[in-house]
Parts: sequence; C-alpha cells; structure tokens
Amino acid sequence: MSFPTIHSITFDCTGDPYDLGLFWSELLGRPLADDDKPGDPEAVIEDPGGGPRLLFIRVPEGKTVKNRVHLDLTAAHGRTRDEEVERVASLGARVVADHRRADGSGWVLMADPEGNEFCVERGESG
Repeated sequence: MSFPTIHSITFDCTGDPYDLGLFWSELLGRPLADDDKPGDPEAVIEDPGGGPRLLFIRVPEGKTVKNRVHLDLTAAHGRTRDEEVERVASLGARVVADHRRADGSGWVLMADPEGNEFCVERGESG
C-alpha cells in the first residue's frame, strides 16, 4: 500500500510572500528558491534533506484566529532555548506566550511577522 507524502507546508500571508520567506530563511538557515523575488505571489524554501518545502503564498484575508497547525522548533545545536528565542525575536518574531518552567522544560510560543505561530523548544544545550 502506498501513502501520500507531504509536499509543502503552506504559510498564508497578506504581505509580500518573499519578505515572509526571508524571515523563515534566516530563521532556518535555508535559502529561498533561486527564482523567487520581491512581489512574487509565492516564495519557496526547499528542504535539502528531501522533507516538505515551506511555501509562502499571498492571500487577501488576514489571520483572525490561532493556528490549528504549527511548527515546533528546537534550539540549534550549541544554543540554549533562551538564546534561540532571543535570536528569533531579533529577526522580527514576537513572543506570544512563555511556557518555560523552572526545571527547564516547556516552550515559548512565538509568531512570525505575519502572526503565524510556532514554538521554540529546548534543544540539546538546554
């Protein structure tokens, strides 16, 4: 029996998809597709490991409710969760809710410049 594969994880945006793609490109350290440029109706970040690509597409309506699906990211190797949260905020994300606990567990709920939520969890370095 064969099953479908996930081709893209799509992010809606009312602004320029290229700009939102640049945010995620910086966040993940993956380049936008070579043919993407400002003003295009969509932008793409491929996964060099063959996983689903991230697709940013312009839509007419703004975000009105919490995401039903979101990405959970772990801090990059060698960085703590707190350092990763600071780095991501410096790229233009904002903290929505802080669920860090005194024992080091938990996560930080953040939003990208378009308001799409994602979480930053503790990585190998804490």
